[in-house]
Amino acid sequence: MYPELQTLLYAAEERYLLDGDIEQFRQLLQSFQARMQAYEALRDNESAIFQRVANQLSEAYPKEKPERLERALKHWIAAMRFCGMALLLNNPEYLDRHLLEWLTDQVAAHQMQTIESTLHQLLEPRLRKVLSREQWEIFQPFVEQVQQALLSPALAR
Repeated sequence: MYPELQTLLYAAEERYLLDGDIEQFRQLLQSFQARMQAYEALRDNESAIFQRVANQLSEAYPKEKPERLERALKHWIAAMRFCGMALLLNNPEYLDRHLLEWLTDQVAAHQMQTIESTLHQLLEPRLRKVLSREQWEIFQPFVEQVQQALLSPALAR
């Protein structure tokens, strides 16, 4: 989870935490609380976020097969859920191991980069509306990680 927290807990096995350690522990707990609030906002608003994005995506691609649009939506719904867990864990590697290893191949194999890019452009403003500025700032690096992995020029072969 949090390597810093784990280090503090191991140190506490041998001795009481020092004042600096306790302050670091408090900061980690505050960070976790902020991350939990962002996670809850995402969870509680997921359907509203993605319904709006789905409608806009259908308008942007009126001649596209609905199955392809649905596939892109499912990709980003999964991505946001995994981003939420990576946010809670404060661990970008979680995304690499649990999502991006297989999802990047799916996007490339189905040649979905254009639709996925549009979906990302529609999604980001919705996320900014749902999340506070502070929540967006801690969540955005994970969204950016997914965006870079899925939409990198190397995938567009």
